Amino acid sequence: MDRGRRVAPAPRSTPVQAPQRGRPGLLPGGGRRLPHPGVKGGTKTGRSPVDRGRTGSKHHLITDATGIPLAVTLTGGNRNDVTQLIPLLQAVPPVRGKRGRPRRRPDVVLGDRGYDHDKYRRLVRALGVKPLIGRGTEHDSGLGTQRRVVERAFAHLHWFRRLRIRWEIRDDIHEAFLTLGCALICWRRLSQPVRASALTQ
Repeated sequence: MDRGRRVAPAPRSTPVQAPQRGRPGLLPGGGRRLPHPGVKGGTKTGRSPVDRGRTGSKHHLITDATGIPLAVTLTGGNRNDVTQLIPLLQAVPPVRGKRGRPRRRPDVVLGDRGYDHDKYRRLVRALGVKPLIGRGTEHDSGLGTQRRVVERAFAHLHWFRRLRIRWEIRDDIHEAFLTLGCALICWRRLSQPVRASALTQ
């Protein structure tokens, strides 16, 4: 998880290490404040404490280890990123297509220091997921290197002009565009030709 620039997300012992590539895990991200130019504001908006009190909204996103969007939420600009961690995890759809019970939860969820809260670590564990979340005083946990995955997903999402700035007063309309944007990102990834190197691995 990480904090972004515009819009609208573990144990107290040794620094944790990010899981290796290929290990099932999710990366939540938030803090993308979206300016809201509507004259009368709208639902799911709030004054951002990090942008001189301007009214706006936030996008909160959770991806897999490759940056595929799995779930997204919309809140006011004054909501803390960590408040959306559990809703995002619960919104991840089950993996279908294989025999037996579909896989519902990942092995781990990675988060930067913006998600440093023992209460939410306990809630994540209650879902059967291991939280790998950096502490507020840590700078060498290795989790920061994983931020680029969510950052890239947000960059793709906010490539759509309709999502860079929230123009809609009704939150359900903006959420519909948000869901559509995630679907288009997934479709583009799936439509890419498979590289020969990937077939040999």
